[in-house]
Amino acid sequence: MASKKTINDETSSDGKSSDAPLFTIVIPVYNEEELLFGAASEICDHYDAQGAHYELIIAENGSKDRTREIGEELVAAYPSLKVMENDEPNYGLALRRGIEAAKGTYVLCDEIDICDLDFHRRALAVLQSDQCDMVIGSKLHEDALDNRPFLRHMATIGINLLLKVLLDFKGTDTHGLKAFQRETLLSVVGDCIVDKDLFASEMVIRAERSNYRILEIPVEIEEKRKPSINLFTRVPNVLKNLGRLVLAIRFDRDL
Repeated sequence: MASKKTINDETSSDGKSSDAPLFTIVIPVYNEEELLFGAASEICDHYDAQGAHYELIIAENGSKDRTREIGEELVAAYPSLKVMENDEPNYGLALRRGIEAAKGTYVLCDEIDICDLDFHRRALAVLQSDQCDMVIGSKLHEDALDNRPFLRHMATIGINLLLKVLLDFKGTDTHGLKAFQRETLLSVVGDCIVDKDLFASEMVIRAERSNYRILEIPVEIEEKRKPSINLFTRVPNVLKNLGRLVLAIRFDRDL
């Protein structure tokens, strides 16, 4: 039986050096000048110290502050870091493009205000042991600890309830931390029809409905700053895209 790659394995199965990283971390960012340099540096310093073969993609989307300039500073400092620039504030589109551009065998989707290195470790372990195709870091798992403000916690519960009622979602969370085998789930990413806030939810739901193996693990979430986009301004777009998803998935309408 062939041995599994480890986090710092840089050779392919034929014994030759491989240019492709073992894993790619994708983080969409919007107006994150306060957090970006410190958070991205922490990730890169951590994996560089391990000798890990990785890449970090910062998927910038329509920032109006110094986020892009800081991204350029990071690229100069860390060879494994890349910045993708998008002209419009669109979380889902930035995340999709980051996943599609990723070169790693595994993709880890993180948030700049979370950067959970322990989730990375646990998720990679179960993916490399072939226990599942996708790992969800659930904020609503019975063993999770959600330290965000009450309103944000309730919003997560609310959207999860809507997904269960309208789309028969079986899990507890869709948005935020996740990891998966890139080649296995790439077709699911291509099938997604919505962007912005609900892209991540659609990806998880389509993976579930296609019978991919999904494992939820608990995470501890601590808010490092207020949301870059006000919660209430996101509601109309979430409801609109939720309606599109219901038509597309439940009623097989081509949108």
